Amino acid sequence: MISPYNDEYFMRQALVEAKHAASLNEVPVGAVIVCKNQIIARGHNLTETLTDVTAHAEIQAITAAAQYLGAKYLKECTLYVTLEPCCMCAGALYWSQIDKIVYGARDEHRGAGLHEKPLYHPSTLVVNGILQEECSQLMKDFFASKRK
Repeated sequence: MISPYNDEYFMRQALVEAKHAASLNEVPVGAVIVCKNQIIARGHNLTETLTDVTAHAEIQAITAAAQYLGAKYLKECTLYVTLEPCCMCAGALYWSQIDKIVYGARDEHRGAGLHEKPLYHPSTLVVNGILQEECSQLMKDFFASKRK
């Protein structure tokens, strides 16, 4: 039987979160954390709402997933996030020991991939480019609306 739950399906769920962030006038980044094909946590940027520079979508989702699981390690979990994590989020993901990270658009300015030495846990699988165009366009549209 073919499962409808794949990287594209879960990235679409992260896009829902990103659109929610945009509706709050937040940078439109969304994230979901999945364990055994079930979304256990959702997050979107809340830096403006909470006046907190650490309130990135990934951090919100990591915190919610840890509370759901009752554990600080996110083994057997996958993070889906619309934008490549920054170094702060990569560090948090490192400490969470998450199994897999899937992101949509690259962050050419602040992405963790800009660093020579990998910032993610050595056992973490990183996949990029899932729904890249949609994720990227959401960011472009948001910032274009700010320049009007």
